[in-house]
Amino acid sequence: MHDAGSATQSRPVRPAVATKQRDPWFDNAKMLLVVLVVVGHAWTLLPLFGGDAGSGTAKLYDGWLYHFLYAWHIPAFVIVTGYLSRSFEYTRARLWSLVTTVAVPYLLFEGLLVWFRHELGGVEFERIWANPHWPMWYLSALFFWRLLTPVFTRLPGKVVVATAISLAAGLFATDLLDNARILGLLPFFVLGLKMHEGHWNLLRTRRARWYGVAVLVLLAVAARWAGGLLETEWFYYRTRYDALDPDDVRALVIRMGMLLGGLVGAFAFFAVVPRTRTWFSALGGATLVVYLYHGFVVLGAEFLGYKGWAADHWPLSLVLTTVVAVALAVLLAWGPVSSRLNLLVDPVGSWQRARRRHRDRDPSSA
Repeated sequence: MHDAGSATQSRPVRPAVATKQRDPWFDNAKMLLVVLVVVGHAWTLLPLFGGDAGSGTAKLYDGWLYHFLYAWHIPAFVIVTGYLSRSFEYTRARLWSLVTTVAVPYLLFEGLLVWFRHELGGVEFERIWANPHWPMWYLSALFFWRLLTPVFTRLPGKVVVATAISLAAGLFATDLLDNARILGLLPFFVLGLKMHEGHWNLLRTRRARWYGVAVLVLLAVAARWAGGLLETEWFYYRTRYDALDPDDVRALVIRMGMLLGGLVGAFAFFAVVPRTRTWFSALGGATLVVYLYHGFVVLGAEFLGYKGWAADHWPLSLVLTTVVAVALAVLLAWGPVSSRLNLLVDPVGSWQRARRRHRDRDPSSA
């Protein structure tokens, strides 16, 4: 998740006389969501789909968990992204920040990820940078969502318009810059733009927490049959309707159901997020570092043959994969680690801060 109010969530902040106190609830939500992203990607190393090795029981339960998570955690991630983007405007400073903290990391990490997968996994690629690979879709989407922010902020009925765009996108969208996902998930981003403190406060009550738990339990039960009724591709918002269902009307109904399910699940998650400062609240500022680096570890495990081991050692592999994924997210967000990794996440800002430190130590060099 990326805040339009600062250059990057993981960027160190210079001391000031008075600063606005961070809301621990948002830091908790951001950290929990990026942990779930890492867990979801790590679960792809387990027996999930028909062509994977492993027992039918392993695929049943792994797929159950996977579909439950993907029904709502990306929508929740995008809603928070939208909320943190509300202040974006077409000013020189904000546009420059968009380039340096979104476009530059996209170009850099897309190239690094493609090189990594080619060198270690022998994967061949086409249309590098034009077709975002694996987690890089988020930076591509964030870039265009931010550019659309001033338009939707002033647009009447913005959520309805965004929903109509999402429904129509399944008819014509392509994989160019992952525009299918940009448009498909647009309603969640625009909803985040519309949210205000009063809305969030409604989700922070004790009653809302119990409702949230109940809704998540119901979604978990429903996910038990989701794999048999829907292809997993529906959860990614990246594929045209005609590749998933020959009936466009039925496809529209399914997309609408996915949007509603994602909304309900996201709000249920928000309701159960701890409201007060926790041991992981301080890690919430490093979500982009976690997001951009964890893929190398997950892919590295795949190239080293972990999928085969996971298929042969279930359910131990499910427990181990989940625990290691959580530990990886925490490690990457840990201050001493994230501050160093941030050099590539925000190379322009890191260079500018280094210049300022050098100038402060040696005024004569200014």
